[in-house]
Amino acid sequence: MTAFDSSPTPNVRRALLALAVVFVLLATTGWTAVRHQRAPVDARATALAAWEEARIGHRTLPDPESSPGVLAGFFSSLGDGQAASLAERHPLVVGNLNGAPVTLRYRANRIALAEARQVEMRRMRDGRLSAEGRHEAGRRTHRYESLLSPGRQILAFDPTGKGRIAEVFGDLDRAQRVSVVVPGVDTNVLTFERSKRKYSAPVGMAQSLYRAERVAAPSVRTAVIAWADYVSPAGVGLDASTGRLAANGASRLVALTGALPGRAEVSLFCHSYGSVVCGVAARELPGRVSDMAVAGSPGMRAETAAQLGTDARVWAMRDSDDWIEDVPYLKVGGLGHGADPMAPDFGARVLSAAGAVGHTGYFEPGTESLSNFAEIGVGSYGTVRCAGGDSACRSGIYGAEVI
Repeated sequence: MTAFDSSPTPNVRRALLALAVVFVLLATTGWTAVRHQRAPVDARATALAAWEEARIGHRTLPDPESSPGVLAGFFSSLGDGQAASLAERHPLVVGNLNGAPVTLRYRANRIALAEARQVEMRRMRDGRLSAEGRHEAGRRTHRYESLLSPGRQILAFDPTGKGRIAEVFGDLDRAQRVSVVVPGVDTNVLTFERSKRKYSAPVGMAQSLYRAERVAAPSVRTAVIAWADYVSPAGVGLDASTGRLAANGASRLVALTGALPGRAEVSLFCHSYGSVVCGVAARELPGRVSDMAVAGSPGMRAETAAQLGTDARVWAMRDSDDWIEDVPYLKVGGLGHGADPMAPDFGARVLSAAGAVGHTGYFEPGTESLSNFAEIGVGSYGTVRCAGGDSACRSGIYGAEVI
């Protein structure tokens, strides 16, 4: 009797199903996406080259990849006028420097956005572009105009390719608690905010969470970051089935959390593929990251919460009609993201997501998923609502203060 004559074991069946899913995705999205990609102009590479050649007085400028401490020391040695001059001359660099003063980054990114808007306005009138290309330029122009609205605090911005961006709600310098929203696939400059299905986009997610945290603990100074400062997978294709893009995103997330001002505790709220990014980053995150909550997760590239290698509390939720539940939770030859964080054996603290609908409804106002995120964000662990109506997810949380 050959191996093909016997019925496959459950694990083998799951592996075959996973591979079949990947082949379907490749046929419908993955190969097509690769075939039609065009190499973008790398605006940031140009900006970095100019930074490397520049001087301030007789001093060379620090390596942008220097530690946040080194960069903070450099900027503290400058006068206000010198710092402002650097932001004006090199906005795409200064606006993305972990360690530069937050308000200076906001200023630099307004300049960078204004310059990027001018580029796109010229492209809109460029007859050498296709109608599709001019339409894309129009969409970007509209997005940049929105991001330039008074009062917006853009912490990171890079127009290269599909674009990366991050925005702050609240006073990041004075915050006692900081929350970071880490979104999933198809996140870029154009999808950073939406007028329809507002709370499925990073800006809507972060705004909703910020308001809910203010309600949960009015006396606690909070700030929320809508963090789309990584290259996410385009659609549910091959990139979404592997950890390649998550690894780069994880490095950027570690850099962000290590450079935040002050001593505020940090909570990560990781949706869909964003939970893969958080899982890969977990081991390297600074100790100030106290909580990591995942929603609609395809896996965290670990078999248990303990394997993540973090001291942060790990929370998980999934609503009853989220399609992600049907994704095979395993890892085969680099494909897939490991165990289901909702499974009892994984060891996460399982939260209620009552009221959430579908894969993108977790930040909708009025849902238990959002109120649970807010309670975690302000450190009110004793009032979170666990899945199943019990108190299991609250057990074993030492040193927690009920606010």
